[in-house]
Amino acid sequence: MPDNRSHVDGARVLADLNALRSLGAYKTGVHKPTFSEPHLRSLQWLAQQLPEAGLAATIDGIGNVLGTSAKPGPKLLAGSHLESQNFAGWLDGPLGVVYALEAARVINPDPGTIGAVEVASWCDEEGHFGHFLGSRSYIGAVTEDEIDAARDRTSGRTMRQALNDVGLAGRPRVSAERARHIGYLEAHIEQGETLESGSLKIGVVTSIVGIWQYRITFTGEQNHAGTTRMAVRKDAGLALARFCVAIDDRFPALCGPRTVWTTGRITLDPGAPSIIPGAAEMLFQIRDEDPDVIAHLEDCLRAMAADVAAQGRCSAAVERIRTGAPAMMDAAFQEAIEAASLAFAGGKSLRMPSGAGHDAQILATIMPAGMLFVPSIGGVSHHWSENTADADIVTGAEVFVDTCRRLLQR
Repeated sequence: MPDNRSHVDGARVLADLNALRSLGAYKTGVHKPTFSEPHLRSLQWLAQQLPEAGLAATIDGIGNVLGTSAKPGPKLLAGSHLESQNFAGWLDGPLGVVYALEAARVINPDPGTIGAVEVASWCDEEGHFGHFLGSRSYIGAVTEDEIDAARDRTSGRTMRQALNDVGLAGRPRVSAERARHIGYLEAHIEQGETLESGSLKIGVVTSIVGIWQYRITFTGEQNHAGTTRMAVRKDAGLALARFCVAIDDRFPALCGPRTVWTTGRITLDPGAPSIIPGAAEMLFQIRDEDPDVIAHLEDCLRAMAADVAAQGRCSAAVERIRTGAPAMMDAAFQEAIEAASLAFAGGKSLRMPSGAGHDAQILATIMPAGMLFVPSIGGVSHHWSENTADADIVTGAEVFVDTCRRLLQR
């Protein structure tokens, strides 16, 4: 088993992250949406680095970058993503890619380690065109029809046009070679304050939550705001507002200890101050690691919608538009991360679930998977002020590389 000597080049890890940060820089973060010019340059940057880690680089027909090794022995797949949310942070995604690259640089030339680390950058984890399109494509879960239908949520540009614009149209999409890898390992900033507040260095991810998303629509009666008495109004906007309050009243009795729910967008039709809304819509999301908890909360939503209709003024309909199954992280991967943390982070680790979605939950459907977190300053993420201390970044890299060694040497 590896000793406590690290071969990680911390300065190189930080330099790589800052090189990626310079592509699409925005304030102290980045603006690097999927298939933007800075995103494409980031993919090309990674492809240029992979040969020094003994890897052959491919950018496939959906924008995944894959570095593969011809070294004999077991293969461990590692990586994350390189695009960002709009006007967001510099570490969400690139941290995991650079850690994987560093692990490949350190381990692959080492004659004392049998096997190799292969590197992946999955396209569109941040969901500009869809959810987890790159990693889902790799496991064979994205159809050509889905690519045809995909549009950028901000610009409306079709994915086909984007692929053509960046020169990827017509390239084949790479699919997983089953049984090639002993598993998949991903690193990420925590995107929360648990590690920082506990003076901890490493989060050992136990599970990744499922995400269920809903469209809830309310139908009333559009009418004049000045001449329609309050007693007879059928105000869909008011029904929606009361529904939101009722959720916060009723969900706490049914939820789990880490359940979260969010109303992400509210629209009123027609949305004019002199017109009573005849229709209203809210996008709503629930996250939890236990599908049974989600099922109870969804039943509650539908019962609440029936209550709205029973009141006789408006109707309400609940439509589930996304189902994201939770993923359990492999026990052996968790043990390896914990052992590496003991060696390189003084054992300052915590087993914890991930409240955010990650490509690891997609890869976990076809192979063992694991994730480790490093602290986020102030718990901030999806904002340009997102940051992690340099020392914590380097410690995380040491733990990540040692975890890779341990997994390959099992």
